[in-house]
Amino acid sequence: MDGMSNMEHKSYTHMTFFWGRNSEILFAGWPGTRTGMYVLALVFVFALALLVEWISHCRLIGEGLKSNRVVAGVLRTIMHAMRVGLAYLLMLAVMSFNVGVLIAAILGHGVGFFFFGSRAFQKTPPPGKASTDLPTTNL
Repeated sequence: MDGMSNMEHKSYTHMTFFWGRNSEILFAGWPGTRTGMYVLALVFVFALALLVEWISHCRLIGEGLKSNRVVAGVLRTIMHAMRVGLAYLLMLAVMSFNVGVLIAAILGHGVGFFFFGSRAFQKTPPPGKASTDLPTTNL
């Protein structure tokens, strides 16, 4: 009997959409088969999508930094890299083909856009001023 037969490894890789908590999202063995961990994974995906929307619509570079074009450019580059990196991480989570993860991602983007991008809670910027630090993504 070899050492591999004693270890049982279950893989939850699916190649079609499915509904269920037995899956792997982003990391091997996570969330596994436990319902609480699956719910935590859904909350994580929702928060990740919300964070992507916040970064996409935030204004962090103040008027003082805008006068220094190099510093403002470096900050915008860092923000862009963070947005793209988090969006790729979110894409990988959705590629688990779990319907719950897909719904959590869509809801996170929707809620994030409502709060940060729809201007329902913001004043309209004066004409000629950008409403965000980063350009919009072309999805």
